Parts: sequence; structure tokens; C-alpha cells
Amino acid sequence: MSSSTTLYGGAQGRRVTVRDLAAAKERGERWAMLTAYDAMTARVFDEAGIPVLLVGDSAGMVVYGHESTLPVTVDDLLPLTAAVVRGSSRALVVADLPFGSYQASPAQALESAARFMKEAGAHAVKLEGGRRILPQVETLVSAGVPVMAHLGLTPQSVNVFGGYRVQGRGQAGDELMADAKDLERAGAFSVVLECVPGDLAQRVTTSLAIPTIGIGAGAATDAQVLVWQDLMGLTPRPAKFVKQYADLAATMDRAARAYADDVRSGAFPSPEHTYT
Repeated sequence: MSSSTTLYGGAQGRRVTVRDLAAAKERGERWAMLTAYDAMTARVFDEAGIPVLLVGDSAGMVVYGHESTLPVTVDDLLPLTAAVVRGSSRALVVADLPFGSYQASPAQALESAARFMKEAGAHAVKLEGGRRILPQVETLVSAGVPVMAHLGLTPQSVNVFGGYRVQGRGQAGDELMADAKDLERAGAFSVVLECVPGDLAQRVTTSLAIPTIGIGAGAATDAQVLVWQDLMGLTPRPAKFVKQYADLAATMDRAARAYADDVRSGAFPSPEHTYT
């Protein structure tokens, strides 16, 4: 399979689209999605060939320092989304609709999504929930907004779940499967499956024509997503499903200490870093 026809590595000379993701599923091609919250990080991931970037409400924790995603607002995420769009050139940029910005009604969902599309340049939005949000999904899709769905552990509902715990065991797995099929029929172009048993994620993936994106859902999904700070080793206590591919926390600590030492000793700035 040549690089000109594969999704991974990005489309050639244009943005990745939801049609590209559908075609990748038909080919059996898996792909990676990462979060991004600023232009410089988005550029690095875009040039690395990551085809989808998610401006997640996880910004609540990793950008704004909250204990959960719940305090994040549309106004918090709009400038982050705009920055990721500006910093990338090939990736499909998906914006999270934060808690309280779509649950009330389809009209509220469309108003929020329209702001992300018009003011920030997002290419799609993501929202959490199953059958209860089908009217919102249908309204958004009919208005021309691509929708990424999200099932399983939906962090905006953490207080209902009683904490961050695995979802979809037993009868709840059948309910999740029904939700996934309903979301597909409503027009969602993909569905995130978070913290669900691997066998359930495999059954959902096999049953749907749209791509599934796993996070803590095993290896059988069509794609995987991670929060980039987890991937890079910046998170002190990552979840079980996280594989750390770097230790940026240690690298940054060493660099900051070395810089401070050089400043104290007078070694920085040296003549080579001084204008004459």
C-alpha cells in the first residue's frame, strides 16, 4: 500500500476527511489519534503524520489544572481549537463539546458546534452519550456538522458512574452495543469506546460500518487515541491503558535545572548568546 493511498501519514496536499476514515476502515487500515491544545504541538503531530487531532475537554486537567473535565467551557476550548487548526495542515481537527454545551437540546448543540466550526475552524465535533443524545446527533449531521460519538466511560458523566471505572460489563455491554448502532444510524462518522472490555470493543467494531476509536478498549478497534501528555510521560499517575513512549517530565526537569545552574553561575548567557 503506497503512502499516497494510506491514511496514516496524512492525505497528500489536503486535510484528512471523514470519508478518508471510512475508507481506511474498509481497507482494514488502523490509525492513531492524539489530543492537541496548541499550535506548536499540533504542528509536530501533524508533521509526524497523525491523521486526527482531538482538542479534548481533557484540557480541563492538562491545560487548566482542574480535577475533571466538567469545569471546561466552550469559551475555554475555542482558542485552543483555533490554535490547533492553525498549527496543522493535514490532520482532521475534532473539537470536544464540553459539559453543558449540548445536553439541553439539539438547538443548543447546534449553536455550540457552529461556534467551533465558524470561530475556530474545527472540522468535526465530539459529544458523549448514547440514545439520549440521538436528537442532537441527527440535528448536527443534518446541518452539515460531522459528529464523533463517545461511549463507555464518558468523563462528563463521572459523577453518575461514581468514579473512573470500566463500563460495559454484562448487560451494560448489550446496551452499549445498541447505543453504538443507534449513533451510527443517526449519522455519527465514528465512535470512541473508552474503558470497556476488549471483547465488547471487538464486537462493536465488527458490528459497525463506521470506525471505532479505542482508549482503554483493547487492540481490536479501528483506531486508538491517547492524551498526548500521557503518551509523553508528563502525567504523574497514568491510567492502566496508557503506554508511555517518552519521559518528557524527566527531560524537562533536567533542562530546567541545568538552565538555572547556568544562570546562577554566570555561564548563561555566554558571549555566543550575546549581541555585540
